[in-house]
Amino acid sequence: MRPDPTSTIEFREGEEDAAVLAAVELADLHEALKALSERDRRLLEMRYEEDLTQSTIARRLEIPEGTVKVRLHRARAKLRLLYAGASVAT
Repeated sequence: MRPDPTSTIEFREGEEDAAVLAAVELADLHEALKALSERDRRLLEMRYEEDLTQSTIARRLEIPEGTVKVRLHRARAKLRLLYAGASVAT
């Protein structure tokens, strides 16, 4: 008796499409990050890659915490716009 491959095929259907889509989205994100200023990119790296708190970033950069909050907000807004533009273009 041979196993029925249709259940396995149906289960795996779309996996490759999802992987391709994720790769495209990641590439778009990297392009959007490259378009940011060095200051904005560094600030986002400190917050999200290094997982630093806003107060820690403020101490490290020797600027007020309120300034960090405003700069992060603006950097995220710029990134959203750039990413949306990259996503629409592809």
